[in-house]
Amino acid sequence: MGLSIGLVGLPNVGKSTTFNALTKAQNAESQNYPFCTIEPNKAVVPVPDKRLDELAKIVNPKRIQYSTLDFVDIAGLVKGASKGEGLGNKFLSNIRETEVILHIVRCFDDDNITHVEGSIDPLRDIEIIEQELLFADMDAIEKRVEMLNKKARGNDKIAKAQLVVAEELLNHIADEQPVYTFDKLDSDEFIAINKDLRLLTSKEIIYAVNVDEDGLSEDNNYVKVVREYAKNRNSEVIKLCARVEEEMVDFEDEDKMEMLNDLGVTESGLDQIIHKGFDKLGLMSYFTAGVQEVRAWTIHKNTTAPKAAAVIHNDFEKGFIRAEVIAYNDFIEFGGDNGAKDAGKNRLEGKEYIVQDGDVMHFRFNV
Repeated sequence: MGLSIGLVGLPNVGKSTTFNALTKAQNAESQNYPFCTIEPNKAVVPVPDKRLDELAKIVNPKRIQYSTLDFVDIAGLVKGASKGEGLGNKFLSNIRETEVILHIVRCFDDDNITHVEGSIDPLRDIEIIEQELLFADMDAIEKRVEMLNKKARGNDKIAKAQLVVAEELLNHIADEQPVYTFDKLDSDEFIAINKDLRLLTSKEIIYAVNVDEDGLSEDNNYVKVVREYAKNRNSEVIKLCARVEEEMVDFEDEDKMEMLNDLGVTESGLDQIIHKGFDKLGLMSYFTAGVQEVRAWTIHKNTTAPKAAAVIHNDFEKGFIRAEVIAYNDFIEFGGDNGAKDAGKNRLEGKEYIVQDGDVMHFRFNV
């Protein structure tokens, strides 16, 4: 669906190690020196969903197809990135193309792993990154104000309206306030401006605190500081040990759970990242279940049935007649299509129906 999550952070905090584990492929070079990653690595990652496995037990399909997310491993930023330090302008433009930022923060001590700032201080590291994002937004808005001024002098009414909002936004950023706290985010003028600029500090941020094995079962002081910071900006924190996640790449599910339980946790940090990212992008899944394939189809929340059908094929939307719908829990409880229908749990829904997460659907159409 063209939606992606960008992994950002200072150099050498565990981004590429996390990316390797996410993609289940060692294709993002990971070394103990800054700027190991220069070109952004990209990967399509399946979204773990146990519901598909349960559907497959009933339908016994030839294959299972999960929803997916796009992840982008963006090279480490440093102080001065917004002015081009460390190839910063290139890296910032890579972030601009993503919808959600996954900010990897180092929260462990290890003298054998170099830190670009020379010490471990998660709050300082976060502020370095976020200030560079803010500086980059300021530069982008300054240029937009200049352009809008020229158009407004030519009596362009749309430009005049956008200029008022752009100047207010510039003052807001100049006070070191991120875009997401601006009070006119819902205005038509801001939406038009941000559609072009994709302002960095307007994006959702998830903080992924990278700890050592001891830090998984109990928050260390570094993690506590990040949690407090994230709480104040209404963001979420996910804890993981990138090294452990990478080690578990080839584990079977049972072995993985055994290892996680031994470390005092119940869910993989990577699974948390994927599920939380999926949610932050405003996505959900509906299912189709047949002998050829059990499949999750990715749609935005609050999508109507015809638009959901279009994800399978545009003709399904053009010729949409009705959707046959069975709620996931009913499909499982009554043993599939026939059992759910016998129990009166199948429904025929029209064009106004808002698809619910986990709906099992068949579409009637005529082109």
